[in-house]
Amino acid sequence: MVNTAIIFPGQGSQFPGMARELFDQHLEARALLTRANDILGFSLTDSMFAGSDEDLRRTDVTQPAIFVHSVAQFVARPDFVPASTAGHSLGEFSALVAAGVLKFEDALPLVARRAQAMQAACEEQPGTMAAILGLDDAVVEAICQEITDGGHVVVAANYNCPGQLVISGSAEGVARACEALKAAGAKRALPLPVGGAFHSPLMQSAAAALAEAIEKTTFSAARCPVYQNVDAQPHTDPAEIKANLLAQLTAPVRWTQLVQRMAADGTTDFLECGPGKVLQGLVKKIVPTATVGSF
Repeated sequence: MVNTAIIFPGQGSQFPGMARELFDQHLEARALLTRANDILGFSLTDSMFAGSDEDLRRTDVTQPAIFVHSVAQFVARPDFVPASTAGHSLGEFSALVAAGVLKFEDALPLVARRAQAMQAACEEQPGTMAAILGLDDAVVEAICQEITDGGHVVVAANYNCPGQLVISGSAEGVARACEALKAAGAKRALPLPVGGAFHSPLMQSAAAALAEAIEKTTFSAARCPVYQNVDAQPHTDPAEIKANLLAQLTAPVRWTQLVQRMAADGTTDFLECGPGKVLQGLVKKIVPTATVGSF
């Protein structure tokens, strides 16, 4: 029996012109995109449709743009009911809207606040990230711990798929880790063009800034299980979901473990909803027998 999950991408999936076709072809999506401009108080759609790559790399634009695109694509098919949802980092907010936990009007201000808080944290505690290819997770974790014990911040941040783990921390910590990981046999250690050390302890001030906004927002029981990044487990309880969403800023994205758990729970089909196709490739590397596609 087919068991279909909807999965939502995170930061990095944006591109100039994103959502233009949605806006032109679907009334529901057009109404949502227009509402987003009103909520934010500026024309997000101008940045999405006509913005440059540089414009879309700004965290305060990128995160709302990806979130709005993803939700607009979902609402364009109102008759589709997923068996479960999940999202990679930022994409978890879209997954919560699709599961009925958050209303769009409540989620978008949270996404905007998250982006602002993360940008402020990046300026307060500069950092960076790097993709490590071709090593077991345990080896990456052990080397990061050694460097952290030596006084430099670096942690495993994104478990994207087997053999692909992103590390995050201070510039010095990440640089030292990259050298040590290459010496340990990593095929590649690629610095990423990001604005900060996301999903690391250096985002602690962002978590504190977001906590108040999350506490003031209404979270409802999920209509279907939402698999969350922090623990890779399915959740429907609003209190648990709220706590996990807040913890996500400083905790790793356990995407590999999350997809494995979804498959173990019976998910057979994964449909990516939002800009890009990155998650489809990751899912096939994690569960080769899964069926993947675009929503």
